Formats: sequence, C-alpha cells, structure tokens
Amino acid sequence: MSKPSSDPTPNVDVPIIDGKASIEQQIEVFVHDLFDVKENKAISLEEVLEGLRYVMHFRIKGGCQPHFDIGLMRRLCEGLLLNTGHTEGHLLRKRATAAADLAFFLFGDFLEEVHEFRAIVGDKDVYELRSQLKIHYRCQPSSSEQQKRGAIAIVQLLTEYFPRHISDWRDLIKESEQGDMEQLLASPLAKEMSKEEKSKMPRSTDVVAGNTVMLPPPQALYFDRSVEKLLRMFPHTHPDNGLPSALIPALREQYGINRLPDPPRPSWIKMLWAQLTDFMVLLLLAAAIIQAGQQEFNSMAVLLIVVVLNTVIGFSQEWKAGKTLSALMDLTVPKAQVIRDGEQQIVDSDDLVPGDLAVLDEGDAVPADIRLTEVAQLEIVESILTGESLPVTKKTDAIKAKSRRIPLGDCLGNVFMSTTVAKGRGKGIVVRTGVQTEIGKISTAIQAGSKRKTKTPIQRRLDKLGKVLVLIAIVLCVLVAVIGIAWKKNVQEMINVGLSLAVSVIPEGLVAVTTVTMALGVRRMASKQCVVRTLPAVESLGSVTVICSDKTGTLTEGKMGTSEMWTADNTVYRFTESTSLDPTHGEIIVEPAELRRRMIHMRRTATPAEPIHSPQPIDYAALRSRPIDKSDPSTYAPHLRYSLMVAALCNNASVHFDNNEWKTVGDPTEVALTVAAQKANAGPRYWIDQLKYRKVFERAFDSERKLMSSAYASSEREITVLCKGAPEELLRKCTSYLPTAAGPSTGALQEEQQMPMSEEFATQVTDESSRMASHGLRVLGLAMKVNVNDMQVSDPTELSKLPSMAENNFTFVGLVGLIDPPKQGVKESVETCQQAGIRVMMITGDHVETAVAIASKLGIFKPDVPGMSRAILGRELDLLSEDAIIELDPFPNVFARVSPDNKLTIVKALQQRGELVAMTGDGVNDAPAIKSADVGVAMGQAGTEITKQAADLVLLNDNFTTIVSAVEEGRHVFDNILKFIVYLLSCNGSEIFLMLICTIANIETPFTVMMILWANIIADIPPAMALGVEPREKTLMKRPPRDPRSGVVTRGVWLVILIQSLMMSVLALGSYVLALYRFNYEVHHAQSMVFTNLTMIQLIHSFLSRSVHLSIIKTGVISNRWMVLAAGVSFFFLILGVYAPGISTWLELSFVSWQSWIMILVCCTIQIGFVELEKFALRYYHVTI
Repeated sequence: MSKPSSDPTPNVDVPIIDGKASIEQQIEVFVHDLFDVKENKAISLEEVLEGLRYVMHFRIKGGCQPHFDIGLMRRLCEGLLLNTGHTEGHLLRKRATAAADLAFFLFGDFLEEVHEFRAIVGDKDVYELRSQLKIHYRCQPSSSEQQKRGAIAIVQLLTEYFPRHISDWRDLIKESEQGDMEQLLASPLAKEMSKEEKSKMPRSTDVVAGNTVMLPPPQALYFDRSVEKLLRMFPHTHPDNGLPSALIPALREQYGINRLPDPPRPSWIKMLWAQLTDFMVLLLLAAAIIQAGQQEFNSMAVLLIVVVLNTVIGFSQEWKAGKTLSALMDLTVPKAQVIRDGEQQIVDSDDLVPGDLAVLDEGDAVPADIRLTEVAQLEIVESILTGESLPVTKKTDAIKAKSRRIPLGDCLGNVFMSTTVAKGRGKGIVVRTGVQTEIGKISTAIQAGSKRKTKTPIQRRLDKLGKVLVLIAIVLCVLVAVIGIAWKKNVQEMINVGLSLAVSVIPEGLVAVTTVTMALGVRRMASKQCVVRTLPAVESLGSVTVICSDKTGTLTEGKMGTSEMWTADNTVYRFTESTSLDPTHGEIIVEPAELRRRMIHMRRTATPAEPIHSPQPIDYAALRSRPIDKSDPSTYAPHLRYSLMVAALCNNASVHFDNNEWKTVGDPTEVALTVAAQKANAGPRYWIDQLKYRKVFERAFDSERKLMSSAYASSEREITVLCKGAPEELLRKCTSYLPTAAGPSTGALQEEQQMPMSEEFATQVTDESSRMASHGLRVLGLAMKVNVNDMQVSDPTELSKLPSMAENNFTFVGLVGLIDPPKQGVKESVETCQQAGIRVMMITGDHVETAVAIASKLGIFKPDVPGMSRAILGRELDLLSEDAIIELDPFPNVFARVSPDNKLTIVKALQQRGELVAMTGDGVNDAPAIKSADVGVAMGQAGTEITKQAADLVLLNDNFTTIVSAVEEGRHVFDNILKFIVYLLSCNGSEIFLMLICTIANIETPFTVMMILWANIIADIPPAMALGVEPREKTLMKRPPRDPRSGVVTRGVWLVILIQSLMMSVLALGSYVLALYRFNYEVHHAQSMVFTNLTMIQLIHSFLSRSVHLSIIKTGVISNRWMVLAAGVSFFFLILGVYAPGISTWLELSFVSWQSWIMILVCCTIQIGFVELEKFALRYYHVTI
C-alpha cells in the first residue's frame, strides 16, 4: 500500500504554522463565500464560518500570523458584519442565531489577533458598529454564558483599542438595552474576564473528552490538503493507530450520527385535503349542491361518486409517491472497518465520526466521505454518484484548485459514501458523515423537492379552464334569470332554469374522463415496458419539449466492449456484439491493410515511400471487409495473434458461465478485453491450458506509469512480458514493432520479426490512436517482448527486478479501442424526437470528447447544424450565474463532467426558458434533477431504487426508444382529452345558446330543468368516455409539441367550439320554432321533440368529434368500437326516457311522433355536412388547434 512520506504526527492539539500566502488564499475563498452564500445553495453560512473559525484557531491565533493584506481584511470585516446581526424568534424575544454568534466571535478574534483588521475597524463609525454588531442581543438575562462572554469581550476590546472615538461602552448599545449591559459589566464574569491576559473571546464550540480539549475541523473534502497537513488538522488521529475510543462520544455529539435523515412521513389527512380542495373537485361539489337545491338527488349522487373516485385515485397515486425518500435508507452502509486504539475493528457505520481512520478492502461499500491517506491499486465504482460505469483509480495527492468545489470525478483523493471498492485496498480519514456527505446532500435536495408541489400542465390548464367556466356559468345564470324576469316570467322558474344552465356549463364528467383517459394511457404504456407512477405525467410527457438524458446506461449500454483492434500491419479488426458475454455471439470483421492504404481519407499521415497505385492486377474480392475464420487461432495473422495474447493474458478479469448465465469478475475494461479474446477463441484458457503459459509476476496498473505488465513463462528459460496501457506512454517504452511482412506466428515472438521503432511508425500509431479517440473509444496500446532467463532465477520477486524484465524495450503490436456503445435503436429514437419538435440533450459525468463522440453518433450533436454544435463542461457551468445560463445562445446539446448540482441547474434553467423538461437517468446522482423535472424518467433495470421512486415514469427495459412510445402515448392522451373537451363544451354550449336565444326572444323555454340534467347525463358522459379511448392519429408525432404555457382550449379550439355549438343550437331552435308555430305542437310535445333532436344531434356529433380536423371518411365510424357502444347506450336511454311509461312522466317528456323523427334526421344530416365543411376549412387554412 502506497504511503505518503511523513514523520509520525504527535497526538496533541498544536497549531499548524502555515505560510502567510497560503492562509490569505484560504481566507479569500471564505470571504468570497460569505458574500455568495445567499445565491449558492451548495454551501451554508455555518459551513463557511466554521471553516474561518478553524483557520483562526490553527493558523492565526497566538501570534502565528499578526499581519495580512489590508484589502483582504477590509472585505473580511464587511463579510463578518453582514452576518453578525441575524436574529430569530418572535418580536418580544428575539435572539441572535448560532451563525450570527459565530460571526460575532470571529469578529472579536480577528480584532484581537490581526493588526490590519483592527485598523479597518478603527475607521468604522460607532453608529455603524452598533447597528451591525447588535451587542444588546447577547447581554440579556436569557442569553447564554458564551454570548455574554462574547458581548463583554467585544465591549472591552473596542473601548481598549479605540479610546478616542469609543470612550464609553454606551455608544455601542441601544439606550433601551443599556441596563442589561450595565448589570453584565458589574457581574463577576466581567471582573474575571478583565483579569485575563490571553484571548478574551470565547471558544465557540470546544469539544471536551476527559481531560482533552479539541477543536474539531469542519466537515469538508479537503482535496486540496496534503496527507501531512490533513493529519495535522486531525491531531488526535494517528496515521497507524487511528482515534482513541475515549474521544468517540464527544466527537459524535459534535458531528452527529453518520446516518441519512429519515424521510418525512406523508400525512394522509393533508393529502386527502389537497385532493378535496382541487379546483375541479370544488366545481363538482358546487354542482352537486346545486343539484340538491333542485332536489335532483340522483344527479347529485352521480356527481358525488365522480368526486369520490377522483379523490381516491389521486390520493392513492400521491401516497405511492410519498415512498420516494424511503429508498434512501437502502444506501446506508451497515458496517465499516476502522482502526481505533491501534486495533482494526468492524463497527456500525452509524458510529463513524470525522477523524476516524477507515479501512477499505475490495468489495466494500464506502461508509462515509473519506480523504485517502494510503492506497494500493485502489479503484472505486462511483456510478451511483457520477453515472459512469468505469472504476476510478484513486491516489493520495492533493489537488490544487481555486474553488472549494470541483467535480466529483476529479476528487481522486476522496471516496464517497455508498460507492463501492472495485479493486485494491485503501485507508483514509473520515471527513464528512451523515447529511454532510455527498449522498446526504442529494437526500436533502430530494426532500426539499418533495416539499414543493408543482402542478402538471394538464392540471394547470384544467384549473384555468374551470375558472373560465365558473365565470361563464355565473354570467349566464344571472343573464337568463334577469331576461326572463324582464319578460314577466315566473321568478322562481327562471332562477331554477338559470341554475340548471350553470350546471350545464360545468362539464361534470371532465375530471372523471380525464382521470380514466390517463389511466388507460398508463395501461397502454405498461404494455410497452413503461410504468407510470403518477397519472398526470402521461399527459405531461406528451407536451415535453426537451429530453435531458444521462449517457451511461440510458443512451449507451452501460458496459464496456471492444469496438476495434488496430494492428501494426495497418489492419483493423472490428468486433460485432462486443458487449455480449457469450463468445459465440458476434463476428470479427477484418478490414485489410491494402484496403485502408487505398482509402486515402482514412490516413492521417501519408508515407511518401508507399505508392498508392500498384502495377499489379488488383484483387478486389480480397480487399473486401469480411469475417475471419475463428475455428483455429494458430492460423491468425501474427499481429492479431499477438494482440489477442496481450489482451487475454495481461489481464486479471474472468468471464465464466454459471447457473445458466454469463458472469464477470474484475475491472470492466479488462472484462471487455477478455470477452474480445474469447470471441476469437484465444481467451486466457487457450494460452494457459493449451499452450502451457504460466504467470510469473505482474506489475499492476497505476496512474503514474499508466501501464500494466504481466510476465508469463512458456518454458523454463523463455519468459514473455506483455504490456498494455496508454498509447503515448507505451510508445516511449517500445524500441521496435512488428512490420507488415512479419512471418507466421508459429510460436513466440522472434527477433527477426521485429523492426526498429521509427518516427514514421510512431506518428502512424498516434494518428490511429487519435482517430479511435475521436470516435469516443478508450484506446489502449499493446506490446510485448520475449526474454531468456539465463540466470535461472525462480523467485518471482527477484525475477521482476532483473533489468531484462523491466518495462522497456518492448515490441509494439497494436491498439485496442473500447467503448460503451450506444443502445440499438437509440439513434432512430432521437431522430423521431427531433422530427416531433423535441430537443434531446446529453448530460453526463464523462469526458467531453467521449460525450461529443457518442452524441455525434446518435445525432444529438451535429457540428454543421447551428444550435446543435455546442458542448460545455460542468466547471464552465459553475462560473455562470443562473441568468447567464438561461441566456445561453445557442443552448448546449451536450453537458460533460457535470455534478448533481449542475444537472439540477440545467433542468431549472430550461424550465425558466419556457421548456417542459423530461429528465432520464439511472444513478442516485440523477435523482434530484429527476424530481425537479416536469417528467422524471428512471431506468428500471440499472436504476437505483431512489431514482425509481423519485421518477414519474420507469422504463422496465432501460431502453431510450421506449421514451418515444411514451411521448407518443402522452400526446395521444392529451389529444383525446382535447377531443372530449371540445365535444362536451360544444354540446353544453348548444344547450346554453338555445336557452339564451329563446329567453331573449320571449319564446317558451325549450327545456325543463329535468330535461337539461337528463341530457347532460346520457349525452355527455358515455360518448366522452369513448373519446378517451379513441385510437391515435397517424400524424401525432409529426406535430410540434404543444406550448406548455398555452391553455387546454386555445383560440382555434374556442372558435371550433363556438361554431359547432351555434350550429347545433340553430338546428334545434329551427325545429322548435317550426313545431310551435308551423305545425302547432303543444308546448310539452315541442319540448320533447327538441330535446330528442338536440340529443340525437349531439350523439351524431360524438362521431364527428373523433378528430378535430380530419374528415369522418378518414376516421371511419366503427374503428372505435367503444364509441359505437357508448352511442348505443345513450340512444337506449334516450328512447327509454321518451317512450317508457312512468320514466317519461318523471322526466317531463312525451311521445315523439314519426313526423318529428323525419325533422330530427334532416337536422342530423345538415349537422354532418356542416362539420365536414368546417374541418375542410381548418385544413385548408392550416388553423392551429
């Protein structure tokens, strides 16, 4: 295990004497944070002040550094004074906050210790000091002893240092509060403090354990601290023996338990109340009350049933969503290995405290955020935080940065809670626990997001529509009643008619039909491997304008595969189905060197000596790319054979078949190389079992050498050293390469097969490496050499020390390119989204070159297309304000090396730009952004439990292409909701216009109250429900997304509703007038006829409403069987109400003659022709609906 060189650190609390420039740099960062803390949610005021306090105690106090830059001290003074006056509590008993007290004490400390700070304070006006320090809040009888001590100290220091302009302490205290201070200055505490020669200021948070007084350092990553400085910051932590157990209770009391916070339990009463106070539910309740007022208890019961169903469905959905945070408990690590009192022991992870010396072994879950002090080939899988599947190699070096926050992927000296150890061992000091850990901050962000309830677009639109309808209902109710009374009609009767019309305006089935339509959409999406956790998310997805997708595991397969292998004879071998672990799957396609030589555009470096054209006849068949014969590896070209040998043997991974499935062990990169070798039937077992190669020793990969080498013996004297690593590093170790005309690979590498390394060949390797990297591949070089063990050394350790076994004098054999490939069908899905007007963005923690390469393959990034050719790094995003991010033009399509905070910022910026955002992802790092997005989409297989619980949709097959189907289904749902809204409002509008015209013209009212209610029941709900299951239109994904800011009913839709309702009311009015004045029907017979006529027109109109703009010839009549059934049911109840004895009397209806039916059929025919002409006009003039 690599260990930094350091002298044993004494276990005593001593200050660190640091350089002045280093301290000023630390103070500068904290001062910047003091002014930025309100805007930057990633830091807290307490965290900043604790850091300053620590610098004061360990770097400045006791005369260590009495002088600093005066400009820096001026800014520090202003920053502290901004925060000393914060208060909490009610008006009668205000008190200073804990953070204000900390700033107050720091002000006193710097006043005592630093000359320049003292000079700045001396220039301050007394009134300014009094108003900002607020000493009077700290000298009250209820103040703590620490506050009182601080108040006395500040008064004594200011009057002592500045006797000329602060001669009397009363200048520093409000007159009304001077009595408390006077009593305090006369107290024994003040007399005791006046005798103290050392610092008068109190220590803000001393931790006492037995006889030991400690000042625990604040919780931070300390990535910029060397191990030596870190050990001095934790003076009670011995680098070998850890913490004394006696200090643990005091430190736990100071820092708290290392546990993620329990999620707040949702209150079922609040959830139920929220459902019942929904605006549309209140409308339904109001309608039920009106029905009860009309003594229509049957209708009231129907409305109340709709209310109950809507409430139950909404409540159950929200109750399930309340489980979001409980999954976080699964991320805590139950046990941890620590060293205490010199003994390694296993303890509950809850017991860990900052300062503990933690031990990490292969396979362990990291129990807290740790700053590493020793590592031995330590690799950590951080995909749960960064989303990237490759392990990160860790080291102990300090990372110098100007910011206190750098991307997690760059924190190579830290490991984080809930990540796992893929390889190696390590040891480090715990620096953050509980909610202060990175996973804890994500937990806090999700909890904060769950408290903010934001309505989905359909909820906002229905709310807006409901308010419009209520206004219309009130106006109509008053208008009809006033006009009727003006015509000297019965007041009570006209009020009842007005109230009935008001009920008619409000579509009682709107909420029920909306809920059922979305529930049916959920069922259809479930059949397509997409589980919907919240009903409104179905419609929201249909309005999405931007999809922000994580790369690894979402757009790509989430596992490494060998894409291609380039050998020194300029031949390329491409691997198909590279991520399939089954060796029988896929082929190896060879692209001959001669073909590549003739394809000039493939070459970066041309060789003048190589003629492109040959006088010999060209065998074009031989030039064609073709699969190789994998039956006998001994017949392979030597370059391919040696490359596969390095890939298979310079490797510690294994791939084996167990319990009917292929399983892997080891680093993902090495697994990919092993799989590639096995697909060529040249895996490790081929070399070890058949050719009797035996491993002798290994030099593990490390980040300094960027190489790994393994030595294998094929006989007692012959040893082959195989090496893989970064191409540029490996080339420096090579002195030769395999030429194009290398002989057959009958055995080990022969000296006569090698060519001396040349500048020309090195350039060619560099060009090929760059080409592969530009395609998003991770490139490794492959090399080998054969040595003779003349000294007959058998001990592996001694053998590895021989000069001939060193990592040099290799023969370069090839390059291998690895990739986490895009999932099949994703490119087509991205294209479909773009055709539908949806912008797809990639947000990843991976390097920008890899991200851009994958995005280019998928069509997300297009260098030649304006607005699609911009990529940005997370650290660049950190430099921009929220407003600057919103104003980015063009807005980037690719975001690389991002942190969880960056993802959240991007989602919020897009929402501020008016976009409706869907966020996809699988790792915990995606959860806060998924929670804040309008639609959160999680991966069902690779996704963590917390991400699934935070999401609105879960893709069971982890396939991005499923999102396209989900978007289409979302649009389908909204389309159907819009259709039945148009149908309901046009039908109800026809009733309103008919009643209004008759009232104005002083014609006998065409409907009684019972008729209006019966028409609403039989002609509204069944056909509207059938429209909710209308099959989707073929042009659905050719339309642009709906504007999230527009209402459910746009101007174009209102126009359609107005025209259709007017036409239906005119037809009904014409038949009513003819019946009364031409055919001399009695009033009640004319009323029955016009009721039947309008109801039949509405039922015919339900078929016409299956598309707002397509002809019924296109949509057909029987393609929606539910509509046929609904119309049949409504027609049955219509006939029942007209002709059934008793029922017709109860409904105030009478017999309708055959002559009336002829009039009804004529009106229905006219309605069909008129609506078809209207749809033709909409299509012709391209009216947006």
